[in-house]
Amino acid sequence: MSKIKIFALGGLNEDGKNMYVVKVDNDIFVFDAGLKYPKDHMLGIDYIIPSFDYLKKNIKNIKGIFITHGHESNMGALSDIIVDLPDISIYASKFTCEIIKMQFANDDIKNYNLIEIHENKILKFGDNSILPISVSHSIPESMCFVLNTNDGSIVYTGDFIFDPGMQGSYKMDLGKLAEVGKNGVLCLMNESLYANHTGFTSPNHRVNHFIREQLNNYSDRFIMSVLPAHIFRLQEIFDEVESTNRKIVIVGKQLINLIHMCLRNKYLKINPLRLGNLSDINDKGVVILISDGKEKPYANIERIIKGNDKIIKLRETDTIFITEPMYVGTEKRMVTIMDEIAKLNINVISLSSKKHLLEHPSREDLMLMINLMKPKYYFPVKGEYKEQYKNAFIATKCGIPKENIILKQNGDVVTFVNGKMIDNYDKVDIDEILISGKSSDDIGEIVLKDREMLADSGIVIVSTTLDKETKEILSGPFTSTRGFIYVKDNMDILKESEVISSQVIKNYLVANESLDYNAIRYEIREKLGKYFYQETESRPIIIVIIQEV
Repeated sequence: MSKIKIFALGGLNEDGKNMYVVKVDNDIFVFDAGLKYPKDHMLGIDYIIPSFDYLKKNIKNIKGIFITHGHESNMGALSDIIVDLPDISIYASKFTCEIIKMQFANDDIKNYNLIEIHENKILKFGDNSILPISVSHSIPESMCFVLNTNDGSIVYTGDFIFDPGMQGSYKMDLGKLAEVGKNGVLCLMNESLYANHTGFTSPNHRVNHFIREQLNNYSDRFIMSVLPAHIFRLQEIFDEVESTNRKIVIVGKQLINLIHMCLRNKYLKINPLRLGNLSDINDKGVVILISDGKEKPYANIERIIKGNDKIIKLRETDTIFITEPMYVGTEKRMVTIMDEIAKLNINVISLSSKKHLLEHPSREDLMLMINLMKPKYYFPVKGEYKEQYKNAFIATKCGIPKENIILKQNGDVVTFVNGKMIDNYDKVDIDEILISGKSSDDIGEIVLKDREMLADSGIVIVSTTLDKETKEILSGPFTSTRGFIYVKDNMDILKESEVISSQVIKNYLVANESLDYNAIRYEIREKLGKYFYQETESRPIIIVIIQEV
């Protein structure tokens, strides 16, 4: 008999940043290590990952990080983790390993322990074991993980849909899933993102007919924005272009490397005659593929719209096609992008988030997975809380008692002793790490608040020079500003601020005695802060510079 603890370091009550921990006695198993993208008010932040302090503190007991598939929301935090924990074992399918290697190469990470796993091949860890099972998703060789313990199985589905038409590296092993259910599942961790959608997701995730229609309707140049790791969508685009006389030009180093890797390993199929190069980029009818990496969504297409792209220059006969439906957190940005394109008198097409779905389980998919697994306990994961709640409601319709359904937030610990849930309200410390640029250091709330203040009210710099011996003012104080007020129309405010600063300094001046510069700076900031707010109702950041010569 075992003591099992399950909790999330990220992924609950949010879309992305997935990281789930299962501790069986002393053995720790980590499932996924993802990122999420920031909201608009988080200025300068590129992406957000879960704090992995728990992993650092318990590294000796961690058996590995098990990655379900190669999407950023599930593996995007690995580079940042590996910098601090280079010896931790990472388990993933062959395709997912290739994606991780590409990410590590891009982030200049050379030391790591990446282990390729195969479907239905059991991984032994003492009394426990992990069974990877293939599931259908928008990316090849996606995995569901079954953690076998003495008290039953813990099943983490990852992302999936039920679609018998998805074969090869996308095929779901229904027989093996049913076998796991017959052997006894203690807890099923099932994603919640589309719990509000009725019916099955399939066939609404397929858009080949829509792509074909657009290619037939518009004969000139197409610029298609794609999510790079949605390989299933890329194949749909390639298949439809094959039936035309168009060529495809791939733009962007990361997207080129990804597609060439997929072609080498036969995850993608395309007629080589259809692949063009940059010399074809201005041809009539050419299809140009662009994508984003670890940037804000639509960053590349936004650069093209503003005319800042070195390769692609827009013309009115172009059609811009955003080939993925908007998702949580990108709605405002996507609407803004489409509005900017319309102002350029250029045709823009996007997919409806109601008619066209990504490859996540809707209500009937969730119910079918529950019926296959027959779990004793049910844990809705991955999604905002309202979606977790809807997922829990679906489970009650499948006969799972309410007291056996687990609704938690990040850091909340679920404990099982001898196969029975004991809710003792334990918690682990959780936090977010805000990543800006290539730095793996946490930006932190203080820096973020400063950025918000700069964006909101600007900055004022007060500078002056004093005589080292007499302490008299040699020059200044001078006031300069950026992003606060329009200087030409507000010279009186700046002049008055210089008078206020000068008077503060003079009050402290005593010949041949050292000055308390910190006190001077503090008083100038206080008095100017009150004055600026009285005059403008704004609170700019105020920096005071005092030097001696």
